[in-house]
Amino acid sequence: MARPAMALTATVLGAPDANALADFYRELLGWEARADEPGWVALAAPGGGAGLSFQTEEVHVPPVWPARSGDQQMMMHLDIEVDDLEAAGAHAVRCGATLAEYQPQHDVRVYLDPAGHPFCLWIPDLTGRRVTRTRTR
Repeated sequence: MARPAMALTATVLGAPDANALADFYRELLGWEARADEPGWVALAAPGGGAGLSFQTEEVHVPPVWPARSGDQQMMMHLDIEVDDLEAAGAHAVRCGATLAEYQPQHDVRVYLDPAGHPFCLWIPDLTGRRVTRTRTR
């Protein structure tokens, strides 16, 4: 049987307030909303591709970073390439992010968004290539 046509359209993050978290990522990334209603927001990636969406989850439990046995585990995280790690980090903090206490790599900074989801800001190596990522815990 042939595989049906499929396309990844978004990554969806749950939060206690989807609209507030969407506002954070809208300011952080400069993306525009393509859908915005109470409890659901979808942001469109400039130039196409998969976007980010947000849904309200009244019983949202933020993940623990780094997690240990018995902690709420993160299900995923976002990797965001930047050209200036310090400037991007300062921008993320102005938008409402918190720098995580644990930092596993010198060319990556882990932040927590206002709902507690970890995300990474990272820079390519000096040749412009993506840095080979190591495990983040």
